[in-house]
Amino acid sequence: MSFIQANLIHIIAAAWFVVCWGGYTRYATWKGRDTACLASVLHLYREDWMRRMLLRDNRIADASVIGNLERNASFFASSTLIILAGILTVLGASERAVSLLADIPMVQQASQGMSEIKLLCLALVFVYAFFTFSWCMRQYNFAAILVGSAPMVGERHVSEQERKAFAARAARVISMAANQFNFGLRSYYFGMTMLAWFISPWLFMLMSAGVVLVLYRREFHSDVLDVMVYTPTEAPLPEANKEAA
Repeated sequence: MSFIQANLIHIIAAAWFVVCWGGYTRYATWKGRDTACLASVLHLYREDWMRRMLLRDNRIADASVIGNLERNASFFASSTLIILAGILTVLGASERAVSLLADIPMVQQASQGMSEIKLLCLALVFVYAFFTFSWCMRQYNFAAILVGSAPMVGERHVSEQERKAFAARAARVISMAANQFNFGLRSYYFGMTMLAWFISPWLFMLMSAGVVLVLYRREFHSDVLDVMVYTPTEAPLPEANKEAA
């Protein structure tokens, strides 16, 4: 009880961080079901991609795109391991780290035990990020296998309904991999906010709410989303035709 009373503000800040992260994840999933967002719009583009792939005999470019997406996830997974190694190194020298933080102006003082708890929480965030990125890599592997097993153009025993079902299934697998990649990126965003916890728990809570606003703006109201959603229905009229009209 004495530990809780002495570090109550830190416990509240950690709880607020979990609410921001988990709450936004649930909200984005729920709102994306009936509202245009990056995830839902990109899924439609993936379905178009898979339908057009079935019309091509040469699918090297499609396999190359999936390979590039997998390499992006692999890069972040490797980077996460390096970050975890750095956190564990600092955890092993926590006493020196606390003394260094004490010399920085405007940094709220915390006990060594509390500082070690903060480092462990930061490590847990990046452990979660590693699992999401590694699972993303495996799902892109599954997508590559699906592309390799796609029916070829002109196969008579494959009906049009089976082709549509395959395109929807392949697009769904790629979208699931992309969602895991998105979860991993969110871990990086929220992991960066935990650095503010070492300065002040109030700043930590403010940064957590700020990341939620940034993510919401990018996923639901970004300029790139407007570009992907907007499709002109007809070509613009020439100037001469406009004057005649």
